[in-house]
Amino acid sequence: MGMVQAPSEPGQRTADELVAEFDQERPARKLSPAVSGAVSAVCAVLSVFVLYAIFFPVAKGGQYYLTLFLAATLPLIFLTHRGTVRVPAWALPWRRGDAAKDTDEAAKGAGGAVRRDDPGWLDWMLAACALAVCLYPLLEFDAFIERRQLPTSLDVAMGIAMIVLVLEACRRTTGWVLPAFCTAFLLYAYYGGLLPYQWSLAHGGFDIDAIAAHFFMSTDGVYGVPLNVAATYIVLFTIFGAVLDISGAGKFFIDLSFAAFRGSRSAPGRTVTAAGFLLGTVSGSGTATAVSLGSVAWPVLRRAGYSKEAGGGVLAAAGIGAILSPPTLGAAAFIIAEYLKTSYLTVLLYALVPTLLYYLGILLAVEIDARKHHARPVVDDEATSAWRLLGRFGYHFLSLFMIIGFMAMGLPPFRAVVYATALQFLLSFLDPRHRMTPRRLYTALAEGSRSVLPVVATCAAAGIIVAVVTQTGLGLNLASVIVDAAGLFGDNATVELVVTVIFAALAVSVLGLAVPVTASFIISAVIIAPALLSLGVSTPEAYMFIFYYAVLSEVSPPTALAAAAAAAITGGNPMRTMVATWKYSLPAFLVPFAFVLTDNGSQLLGTGSLTGVLWTTAVSALAVAALAAATGGRLLGPAGPAERALCVVAALCLLYLEPAAITAGLIALALAVGMRLVRRRQHSPAPHTAGHGLQAEAVTEGQLPS
Repeated sequence: MGMVQAPSEPGQRTADELVAEFDQERPARKLSPAVSGAVSAVCAVLSVFVLYAIFFPVAKGGQYYLTLFLAATLPLIFLTHRGTVRVPAWALPWRRGDAAKDTDEAAKGAGGAVRRDDPGWLDWMLAACALAVCLYPLLEFDAFIERRQLPTSLDVAMGIAMIVLVLEACRRTTGWVLPAFCTAFLLYAYYGGLLPYQWSLAHGGFDIDAIAAHFFMSTDGVYGVPLNVAATYIVLFTIFGAVLDISGAGKFFIDLSFAAFRGSRSAPGRTVTAAGFLLGTVSGSGTATAVSLGSVAWPVLRRAGYSKEAGGGVLAAAGIGAILSPPTLGAAAFIIAEYLKTSYLTVLLYALVPTLLYYLGILLAVEIDARKHHARPVVDDEATSAWRLLGRFGYHFLSLFMIIGFMAMGLPPFRAVVYATALQFLLSFLDPRHRMTPRRLYTALAEGSRSVLPVVATCAAAGIIVAVVTQTGLGLNLASVIVDAAGLFGDNATVELVVTVIFAALAVSVLGLAVPVTASFIISAVIIAPALLSLGVSTPEAYMFIFYYAVLSEVSPPTALAAAAAAAITGGNPMRTMVATWKYSLPAFLVPFAFVLTDNGSQLLGTGSLTGVLWTTAVSALAVAALAAATGGRLLGPAGPAERALCVVAALCLLYLEPAAITAGLIALALAVGMRLVRRRQHSPAPHTAGHGLQAEAVTEGQLPS
């Protein structure tokens, strides 16, 4: 279909290798065919069981189902993820040039043969222990539930074993940070009773028996909301994503994006943005989307004249936007729906306007950079027209639209995605090259469950934190500490709210630098959300604010996993790539402030009247445009420091959606435009150079024209 392919160079890693290295849910083993086949078989059976349970629920209830689900997934984590975590080359700038060499050496053994990374005796032993501990409640399930207030010694021993196994599984998939957080919470639950009683964080204290039983036997611990979401919603969407990918939807989305925007100098940037949005519905991961897209799109961006850092910034921003956007969003969105006790469709509506503003910011930045860097159009003579692609393969959009359609009809999201998966399966037979043969269907089922394993580890570990928070009342106590700290800046209610929101944003961002998005959201929801709620912020606004900052941690310096992955593809400087990514994604950092600081801002989540939603969206779009002008340095041409400063003031005022602030923002923006027009008239070219305006502008910017 004319898709541009990345060049194959000696030592160059494939997209799959980069996804495995850079995705936060790593590191997975390279298993031998025999072990991989056995794991795939279990995963395929698990997918069938999950799909079956949607229509024929387990008779003994949700906790019984979660026990079976964890018994199938936790042992697999020890088999598919290695026990030692190597520091990737990208994390050490002085070794970044050796990344390909390291990968090659790790992949080959003596004589150049590919070296497998099968589990050892300890991994098999841990898997067996995990299976035994997970199945233990099923021996006498009713009695197990009834004695949760008075656990036996064996119950406590199994609970302690479950905590250890979950922490180790989490360490293998995400690293040391989240297990360290969980351990700190466990220590707080045990030693909190020793704190001075007048301290806000003090509590009565709990012994080992109470902690283990609460985590292992109640519905607030391992079998709580996080694992329930992973076992019902997330696994179904990963199966859906696998079916989409194997049926050719991923390739079609990229081809369509390239075909739709060719012919102009801003087309490469637009293409990456559109392809990132579409491809994200398949991958569900910002980093994976950036890497998969980069392997195809970076050669196009390079030919268009993008620098390595600017190209990496576009790739990372487009990738992270995919998990901020309907119809799939990220895993945390399902948890929002559970916490709010609302439908997933409602959460999609909450995300609609912020998503539009996010992509508006990227597209404006792309347009500005295309002129600033004098990008060139890239024409592929063999590319098929967009209309022809839509006519032939446009059916791939049907399953995505039907998810929304089914939920609008009142179906729960887990049934909607199952029906959409079945529809995509049937549609695959329209393309002989990607039809879902029995082998491909088996692969999709296996990959769907296999993809959810790291999420299961994260959600189970997050259950430790949730259990401690509910057991000790930490959430409300810590919320009072945050609010009291904000009160030190003044007793004005508005100042207190602004400072609290800034504290919350910083806390979620810092937390997100160290733990995956899902864990970051869960921890923040139980600890930071109560502080916002105590100041009058509504529950949807608080949770959506936390959701956005949890996701944006993937593009936040100094770690910015998605940006680091994109830099590895382009060969750019990681820190400069992170800064470029931050510039493209800046609206997503500021728009959440708009919907928590004022009553009018809540309409950005679609909770008000249609008129209110439209005018707040229009004002916020103007603010995003002012931000793009300030960061890109162009406002009807090259903008000077004064105009850029006025644009920053205008953007901040416009995002505070109150009449006085909006008026001030409009005045600041009008002043910036007026100053630019006056300056352009003063520096307008003489009549004999009137035909060379672009060249004159290029000289003004200190750059050579293309």
